[in-house]
Amino acid sequence: MLNSNFHRPLPRVQFVVSVLSVLLPFGESAFADEKLFVAEPLTQPKEFTGGIEGPQCDGAGNIYAVNFKAEGIIGKVTPQGKGEVFVELPNKSVGNGIVFDLSGAMFIADYVNHNVLKVDLATKKISVFAHHDGMNQPNDLAIGPDDVLWASDPNWGKSTGQLWRIDRQGKVTKVASDMGTTNGIEVSPDGKTLYVNESVQRGIWAFTITADGLKDKRLLKQFPDHGFDGMRCDIDGNLYVTRHGKGTVAVVSPKGEVLREVDVLGKMPSNLCFGGPDGRTVYVTEVEHTRLVKFRVDRPGLAWQRWQKKK
Repeated sequence: MLNSNFHRPLPRVQFVVSVLSVLLPFGESAFADEKLFVAEPLTQPKEFTGGIEGPQCDGAGNIYAVNFKAEGIIGKVTPQGKGEVFVELPNKSVGNGIVFDLSGAMFIADYVNHNVLKVDLATKKISVFAHHDGMNQPNDLAIGPDDVLWASDPNWGKSTGQLWRIDRQGKVTKVASDMGTTNGIEVSPDGKTLYVNESVQRGIWAFTITADGLKDKRLLKQFPDHGFDGMRCDIDGNLYVTRHGKGTVAVVSPKGEVLREVDVLGKMPSNLCFGGPDGRTVYVTEVEHTRLVKFRVDRPGLAWQRWQKKK
């Protein structure tokens, strides 16, 4: 039955609110005349080494990435593209993937010394959070809503890999072995699914996360060509996956559908993250030109959403 007040004109403020409530589900881009999914450089070439990867944003929008100026140095880049040394890792450690937990602590995969390092952003104190001699070289990291860490661990020489679960006390447990070259890794927005890709074999796998491990391994998407590296989720659970060698970021739905591919101005993208004031800027570490590039998207990133919940 129609409301008897249906034809009554709405006050201007109420009208605007009503329109917004209808349009917002279709994406914030409905209100902005901006180019989406078009990449542009953020930093100058050669500010990073050829080992540039592992970007992650803090709550203020700064981007952190590994191997700034030299191997083993974590760089901090402002949203305007100005870079500086944040910390230098001790004991000849070299970083790879980076994530933040809910408290704002930074975790870095140290593939040289088989560690996951923890960095206090305020004091810049660096400690070993987790270590296991059975690791090949911890590569990318993911973190769930429960702050449990997951690490990919490839053996590039043998084209094999494994996965590790790292609890809040730093206890390390192997949760998958006999895989291909495990690389990019991410947890779904609801915390129930772990995604991991295999660079050489070009497959993206999904696992159901249990209380202490993984089950129900299944193939989400198989690609016919080009390798993978990092991947991150937006708030809808779409995976943004770097296609190393093709020079694109593929957007893959939770059903395994390729929704689009974005040219990132260089053939060798390594990792990516979401940031910006609204969470809709994707930052990509690009190896060919050793720089960060960025592009705008229609939906915020999952990691950015977690920072908003802290406020």
